[in-house]
Amino acid sequence: MDKALFIAMTGAKHNMLAQTARSNNLANVNTTGFRADFEQARAMPVFGQHHPSRVYALTERPATDIQNGSYDYTGNPLDIAVQGEGWIAVQAPNGEEAYTRRGDLNIDPNGVLRTGNGLPVIGNGGPIVLPPGVHFHINGDGGISVANQGADAAVVDQIKLVSPQAMGLTMEKGLDGLMRPRNFDEPLPFDEFVRVESGALETSNVNAVNELTSILALSRQYEMNVKMMKSVDENSSRVNTLLRMS
Repeated sequence: MDKALFIAMTGAKHNMLAQTARSNNLANVNTTGFRADFEQARAMPVFGQHHPSRVYALTERPATDIQNGSYDYTGNPLDIAVQGEGWIAVQAPNGEEAYTRRGDLNIDPNGVLRTGNGLPVIGNGGPIVLPPGVHFHINGDGGISVANQGADAAVVDQIKLVSPQAMGLTMEKGLDGLMRPRNFDEPLPFDEFVRVESGALETSNVNAVNELTSILALSRQYEMNVKMMKSVDENSSRVNTLLRMS
């Protein structure tokens, strides 16, 4: 394969991957607590005997924008918005502990407190299970106060809230869309300084205008790489023609 063709192909490939990431961000612009993904690639020189102007695309470790979204006040007692840099502990599909900012909570028929996408919320002793037929309120520290009619409120469990930033840890997003601390395999400890606001939801931090303009720019770059591949193919055909004539 011609080196120029391979170089143009790598550029087009990473343009497609970048468009995939940006399209996913745009699709989740209305997803509660969603964190936008960055697409990362950079130009690297080709090693060996060649013209120094030749470069190829190199994929770098993708990152996630952890900037907070805005608040949407709903008045629903099951909705919570994490303040500051905290996270809600949930049970991932593989059974491990992971973290999210998605606070649109609900109670399933078995009394298990779950996030809007169905993940169990972790409390003091594992997934939180609430008694049926009672009224409850989520306090600022994540404590769940439940009271029967005419009875005094009592805290029956507490949502596990963590702050990896306070421990000097960096969060990264997994393929399941959940956040985990980088280079730290143990469950994070409960942080009493993390606060939540009941009756509110944190919106996605995706900027729809920026994502759309980025997709358009990446589409133009992809077209440029495809044109480059076509030009290389045409040049190869001309060279083959000249060699047959000689």
